[in-house]
Amino acid sequence: MHVEIQSIHFKADHKLVEYIEKKLSKLEQFSDAIVDSQVFLKVENNRLKDNKTVEIKVNVQNQSLFKTQTSRSFEAATDHAVDALKVQIKKYKERLASTS
Repeated sequence: MHVEIQSIHFKADHKLVEYIEKKLSKLEQFSDAIVDSQVFLKVENNRLKDNKTVEIKVNVQNQSLFKTQTSRSFEAATDHAVDALKVQIKKYKERLASTS
């Protein structure tokens, strides 16, 4: 799966990019219909500690699955977003199977 990562207004560390790619590659075991994904990393300008936002868009056949998550770190936000996307992919597969 092709993963495109964009960091908004900062340069993402190589370790962070590898971490995100590794987590997203695990989604492929749930569906082979995944085409590619885009990830947007943002640091919110607020005084809260939870100011790291990860937006992940996973393109599957004829549909896009999307999740935004904010947390104290990009890694934690990525973990939560990927877990939510697993659920979305499973529901997508169930809908696909029920229409066949």
